[in-house]
Amino acid sequence: MKAHLMHQDRDFNLRAPAPAQAADLVQDLALSTLTQAMAGGDPLLLEVANKALLDSSFDLDEIRFRQDVLKDAIRFPDALREAYNLTGEAMAAEKKLWRSHTNHPTLVLWDSLHLMEIVVTALKRLRHVADTHGDRVQSEGLRRLFTMLRVELDDTYFDGIQQHLKNMQFRSGILLATGLDPGNKGRDYVLCLPKAQEVSWFRRIFRKRPKDFSYTLDPRDENGAKALSDLKDRGLDVVANALGQSAEHIFNFLVMLRTELAFYVGALNLHDRLRQLGAPTAFPVPLPSRERRQELRGAYDVTLALNLGRKIVGNDLLSDRANLVLITGANQGGKTTFLRALGQAQLMLQCGLFVPAEVCVGHLCQGLFTHFKREEDASMTRGKFAEELERMSRIVDGLKPDGMILFNESFAATNEREGSEIARQVVSALVAKDIQVAYVTHLYDFAHGVHDDPRLPALFLRAERPVEGRRTFKLEVGEPLPTSFGLDLFRQLLEDPLPSAAGGS
Repeated sequence: MKAHLMHQDRDFNLRAPAPAQAADLVQDLALSTLTQAMAGGDPLLLEVANKALLDSSFDLDEIRFRQDVLKDAIRFPDALREAYNLTGEAMAAEKKLWRSHTNHPTLVLWDSLHLMEIVVTALKRLRHVADTHGDRVQSEGLRRLFTMLRVELDDTYFDGIQQHLKNMQFRSGILLATGLDPGNKGRDYVLCLPKAQEVSWFRRIFRKRPKDFSYTLDPRDENGAKALSDLKDRGLDVVANALGQSAEHIFNFLVMLRTELAFYVGALNLHDRLRQLGAPTAFPVPLPSRERRQELRGAYDVTLALNLGRKIVGNDLLSDRANLVLITGANQGGKTTFLRALGQAQLMLQCGLFVPAEVCVGHLCQGLFTHFKREEDASMTRGKFAEELERMSRIVDGLKPDGMILFNESFAATNEREGSEIARQVVSALVAKDIQVAYVTHLYDFAHGVHDDPRLPALFLRAERPVEGRRTFKLEVGEPLPTSFGLDLFRQLLEDPLPSAAGGS
């Protein structure tokens, strides 16, 4: 039995190592806020959300497979939540069992019987979910799962398994068959089905006794008791191990099913939160990496919306065959916020989630990286510029063709001329290697030089600034300007020393 709700042909590996850039992605894109919203306080949901979000898929079919399951989950949330909760109840019941953790056949048998009772109860409830929703779902993943539950776990299966469990309680004793070696030593022990008991007690009393022999053990015969116990264990050994393996197999199926359901339950939690805020969501259209096309309408930083508890300003991006997007403009105009939105949308697209936007069409990337500015090194062992270069070196070591990297005011820790030249050379080398780059910068020499360089075709976005200097947090297509309008912020601070939270940076 396999769940296969995350992959079409294999289980979801929750223990797979995280990508090398995971810590930077979590910090720069504020992913903790996103995954905590998905988790809703559930540790497993949080663990799965963190793993799935950073474990981007590069397989179009796999992404569409997950999207289809998630669409079913949104249409029938009760089915997914009920299945997740009942598997959780089975996990909780298993933890309450007293497990002997020994190889003694009798103890293994009783441990397995108790575990099997738990999993059979869970399977019956899962079958009920499948019966209720099996004909309504449309995704390949859920249809396959529900069909398996309905076909393999029919009434005949449960009747048979209940009878086997009843027999293995051995309430009428254990019946063994064995052969004898030349020295009358037992061999080839076989556990036999118990003899059927007659219903009528009257018949049991007056029935004709079978022609066999019996031996009654003296209560004080310790050696005899030990010998009899050894005989019993030999007969139970194969059955106990078989039952133990079966119980563990079914229990592991429930564990894996719960793990894979956790991704979709987390997505439902996030979807509900955003719907309450009136924030739009869209299922993206994934494209092969070679198409190099991005279309975002109304894209927004989902973590900012969650933190503020309200819908925020969205922005558009239409990039066709451009490997470089350069974002400039006024301070506190929404540039970094939009850059985070780009990264979040890419990760959510490639793990099979909906994205925080009205429309999303995007090509896949072979690894997403971020290079955001950092605070000064508290240990004073190196300067900010040295730290930026060292971090850039690590990123380059992990980059592949068709990768994507997001820069936020990188290489600004040195002077304008040197920072611009370093940024230009780094970006030129990346674009030449077919790496897609989105760059937020205040370095005018760098931005202006790229604008005038025909070898670096780029899409230029600029933070909108009306004449009066207020911030709309909207980006528009426009060439870089030689100022970031820092005086606007200076005047704002003079008028309002404690400004309220802005919608971007």
